Amino acid sequence: MTRSHKKEGEKLNHVVSHDSLHSGQLGKSDTRGGGWGGGGRLWWCVCVGVGDFSPCLRFFHRDAPPTGLPAGRPLTPVCQRFRNQYRFASLYDRQRRTPLYSAYLLTPAAGKRPKNHWMYEPQLAFSGAKPEMQVLTKTPDQNVIESQAVLQDYNNSNYTKGHLNPSLHHHDADDRKATFTLTNVVPQKKGSNGGPWARLEEEVRARLEALCLGPAHVITGFLPYASGQRWINDRVAVPEYMWSAYCCPSYKRSLPRWARPFFPTYAAIGRNDRDSGEEIVPVDPTAKGSVRGYDVRRLPLADLEEVLRQRLAPTISLFYEDNELQ
Repeated sequence: MTRSHKKEGEKLNHVVSHDSLHSGQLGKSDTRGGGWGGGGRLWWCVCVGVGDFSPCLRFFHRDAPPTGLPAGRPLTPVCQRFRNQYRFASLYDRQRRTPLYSAYLLTPAAGKRPKNHWMYEPQLAFSGAKPEMQVLTKTPDQNVIESQAVLQDYNNSNYTKGHLNPSLHHHDADDRKATFTLTNVVPQKKGSNGGPWARLEEEVRARLEALCLGPAHVITGFLPYASGQRWINDRVAVPEYMWSAYCCPSYKRSLPRWARPFFPTYAAIGRNDRDSGEEIVPVDPTAKGSVRGYDVRRLPLADLEEVLRQRLAPTISLFYEDNELQ
């Protein structure tokens, strides 16, 4: 995983794709991209916290975001800010209206799941907007509709709102509430979200709480279809798979034998389409019907990165590699 990284604090500016705005209805095909190099008219957003990861680099190991991401795709860094604090980071694809990934620090869970007040990112919609996520209304502004997913996209879609950064991975109540932004979710089948993927999230939480001495950096993301992209409401792209990886450089040195393969890094990839082939994630034929076909494969970080290199980009690397991750 040898690679070059931006220096600490260096701005990572990205172009945001934004087609001409339409009024009166949700734009259904105007900002869709055909593939990772899909086009769209260009719109520059010069805003603190959007188009620039420098305010929230602490959510990445060694302050270094993933490298080697798809060239030609207009991906926008978003520092997710709630109640005057940065809570996590997301790399947002406005043509797909989904995050490619969210990166965060896992902290010991506490409290109940917050009441759902779904939010959006104003800076994606309005140049010069304040860097604070805002609660979505029943009738969002047309600029919001064009720039990102809205609640109406998920209505009658047969998909749930699948968190990349889940609320149960956080101790602070405001950190948990901040995960309820549509710039942190992807369309996820209920059989995955309420089944094998939910078990993975709980498994990772319990393992890192017990054995990681902190910090624990997690990156969870979206893997598109190789061809024939699926959409909800003809606007929001559906992932074929979801993936997640963590690194915990500081962990208990007296690890039990069973836990040693899981440190300092480990990863997983899960099916979001029960009809997908089994070359990436095999299907357990003995699983009960409601979750069959939504299996999750646990695997070393290097193996996940190889899958991402085959599907996304040939040089992708999720964590800055140093002696701590050997």
